[in-house]
Amino acid sequence: MRLHVGCAMWTHAPWRGRLLPHPLPPDERLRAYATWCNAVEGNTTFYATPSRSTVETWARQTDPGFRFVVKLPKPITHERRLMGADEDLHAFLDAIEPLGPRAHALWIQLPGSFGPADTGVLAAFLGRLPRAYRYAVEVRHRAFFDDPRAARLLERVLSGAGAEWVPFDTTVLFRSPPTSDAERDAWSKKPRVPLRTAALTDRPIVRYIGRDDPERTAEGWRHWVDAVAGWLREGRSPTVFVHTPDNADALTLARRFHDDVRAEVPGVEPLPEPVSRGPAPEEPLTLF
Repeated sequence: MRLHVGCAMWTHAPWRGRLLPHPLPPDERLRAYATWCNAVEGNTTFYATPSRSTVETWARQTDPGFRFVVKLPKPITHERRLMGADEDLHAFLDAIEPLGPRAHALWIQLPGSFGPADTGVLAAFLGRLPRAYRYAVEVRHRAFFDDPRAARLLERVLSGAGAEWVPFDTTVLFRSPPTSDAERDAWSKKPRVPLRTAALTDRPIVRYIGRDDPERTAEGWRHWVDAVAGWLREGRSPTVFVHTPDNADALTLARRFHDDVRAEVPGVEPLPEPVSRGPAPEEPLTLF
């Protein structure tokens, strides 16, 4: 059994020199990150479709078992709202093709205004997508969580396309008032939606955001440890992404989550030993 864990990015200033070697050239940063985690969110593709040559460097830095959950570009999901975006979609699919099996799922994050009335648009879009990829959909409209009929309709559409419903668990973040600038910023930007722990496919994907305090973050993921352990026992292959408002300790927290699950399911394959900041400097030679 293999549990995949990761973060929202593979390079982050607070990690440099503390958790990851520094300096590192850009084409080596993902390789270093991949010794800590075996998955990553592809958030950058939301803002711009990368060049094919850039994606080729991502593939070279990771083994085929590494998982990218790659977000569809903003013009497709937020500007055109899944309609009339074939040209952008084809350009995106061509760009990420070098990832091969590393492209675990294409992530369709929809705006908060995309509600139950738009479910038919989503169904038509999923029906046009190539079957070569898996798909995962994140919705943020409250009706999908509060209205059982809307939730059932969305589940039917996703299940019919073999797509997963990606929960973004922000419940710990909003459980008590923010205590840092990063938490205040997250409060203003992250969606406030109820917790959802059901999986639709054999490859569930979870996004979890805690607090800047690592202990509060770990306390808040207990229900996910239980859910993921259950999925693994059922033969599913989950991927879990751990966020915090400042993400300063996200790398170590992702591994800690993996350890917590392995304590429940010892058969889970361990993560590799992470790279350190680099070798300690050699002591200068002396005569004595």
